[in-house]
Amino acid sequence: MKTELLAFTEQGFSLAQRLAQALDGRAQRCTPPLTLTEWTAQAFSEADALVFVGAVGIAVRAIAPYVRSKAQDPAVVVVDECARFAVPVLSGHLGGANDLARRIAQICGAVPVITTATDLHRVFAVDEWAKRQGCTVADPGRIKLVSAKILRGETVLFRSPWPLSGEVPGGVQEGAPCDFELTVCAKDSGALRIVPRIAVLGFGCRRGVSVQIIENVFSSFLRESGLSETAFVKVCSIDLKADEPGLCEFCRAYGLALETFSAGELRQAEGEFSPSAFVKSVTGVDNVCERSAVLGSKGVLYQRKYAKNGVTMAAALAPFTPDWRWYDE
Repeated sequence: MKTELLAFTEQGFSLAQRLAQALDGRAQRCTPPLTLTEWTAQAFSEADALVFVGAVGIAVRAIAPYVRSKAQDPAVVVVDECARFAVPVLSGHLGGANDLARRIAQICGAVPVITTATDLHRVFAVDEWAKRQGCTVADPGRIKLVSAKILRGETVLFRSPWPLSGEVPGGVQEGAPCDFELTVCAKDSGALRIVPRIAVLGFGCRRGVSVQIIENVFSSFLRESGLSETAFVKVCSIDLKADEPGLCEFCRAYGLALETFSAGELRQAEGEFSPSAFVKSVTGVDNVCERSAVLGSKGVLYQRKYAKNGVTMAAALAPFTPDWRWYDE
């Protein structure tokens, strides 16, 4: 987690430096030429967490122009310079502000001021659970529907193709039609969709294909496979494509890591793949996209080879073993 800390006084800066050391973050003091507006704009767009050592009002006014949604905003925590209180201000669950406030409290002896209703009543928080399982939330506006139902003492139903270990939280039961579900699919079921980030995109292409073509094929591939874009964690291909400009630009644009394998490594992939004599004559292996997806995921092929405009794509899913952990024991 990239954490940026800002203080306004000498005493506050001393505390910020102490916290930064423990949090592996960076502490700065708001003195010329650094301005509050400049620091906030950069930190809000680049960091995972912002910690203001000062007054809550200062932090609220500073971040107000940049707040978008709970699915996108970084964690924001305010700590007073006397280290009495640590207050999560924004993105308590998905962004991790509540956990960060608790950690700060442990470091400096502050009291964490947690105000989210599910925490106060110690009931299941679906967004906190999603974050701890390494998932994204496809429909963040529906989080409140699930939470409100639990807070009213009602039972919410869930669905998952993966077995979940551990004790099922109170107020939660497997069933249909469900209130929330674990899924890698993009299709809107009407339930809150929790998307595990376990998909790997296997990729092959002719030399020099543009990023625009790759993006267009990817859009078509998503429609064909039914996969959610947010399920993907990386792109895998043969090492001949490691410096392919269009592919590298695509990975940067979508925030995906690029991993490549040699032809020899690809030949060792286990499974049944779609062979191509032409691909083998060029690369030394009969299939790139399917084999690289399987190798990169260490899992199973989910969507076989899809070819369009000189680009091939396939998808594999990494092993996923979710459980019911949603808070620290």
